[in-house]
Amino acid sequence: MRLDPDRRVSLAEAASLVQPGMTLALGGNLLYRRPVAFVTELLRRPHPPTDLTLLAFTAGYESDLLVGAGCVARTRTCYFGLEAFGLAPMFTQAASAGSIQVIEETEASIAMGIRARMAGVGFMPSHAWQGTDLPRLRPDVKTVRDPYSGDELIAFPAISADVAVLHALVADRHGNARLNKNLGIDPELCVVAEHVIVTAERVVDRLDDADLPGILVTGVVEAPRGAWPTSCYPNYPVAGGEILRYMDACAGDAFDAYVDRLAGRA
Repeated sequence: MRLDPDRRVSLAEAASLVQPGMTLALGGNLLYRRPVAFVTELLRRPHPPTDLTLLAFTAGYESDLLVGAGCVARTRTCYFGLEAFGLAPMFTQAASAGSIQVIEETEASIAMGIRARMAGVGFMPSHAWQGTDLPRLRPDVKTVRDPYSGDELIAFPAISADVAVLHALVADRHGNARLNKNLGIDPELCVVAEHVIVTAERVVDRLDDADLPGILVTGVVEAPRGAWPTSCYPNYPVAGGEILRYMDACAGDAFDAYVDRLAGRA
């Protein structure tokens, strides 16, 4: 049987896929298994991509870095913050100033939009959002009539991405990846994205027990501690001290200096 081709690439090669105006989907959940090394590589580029649409089930530290660097024009997520550490400082500042478009999403709207894309249809009907003011905030979300029951339903538009990036505990050179138990919506993001990048704590020759099949993956990158300072259980926990240093830097107008240090420029 012919194996998948070798999909190993460098971090710089993987990051070069992200171009201005694209929709970038980031995997992981809250402060767990976030693709920080990939985001850092984007910021290391002489001209980081701009006008990005950021798609994430939940957005955290790595997403706030992109917002602070001026890479993100609009967000699609049902949560943007740093859990017990408080608000995401650069996102909060940008959203308050109106310099970034916040596309209102909930767990249901993201799930339905992704299901529509996976099904190859333009929308997915649901009872979600009925009886709320959310449709007023999203005029692009229409209603449809159920042809069987006659009920009026919310028609959530399909959601897709140009590039999806997720961090794995281990992957093989063919792109098969193990994500551990907290999958979030990583497998689904990989189905709706045109290109999928997997960064992994380590890359082995062959992996037989995988959560993500390599056939979906465009490139795989070996990136030890690639989720730090977010956690990658059981390899390492959240680096709370680093998260606090980040928040102090943002509060003291030292965001650029923090990014320079993170990217190895200082």
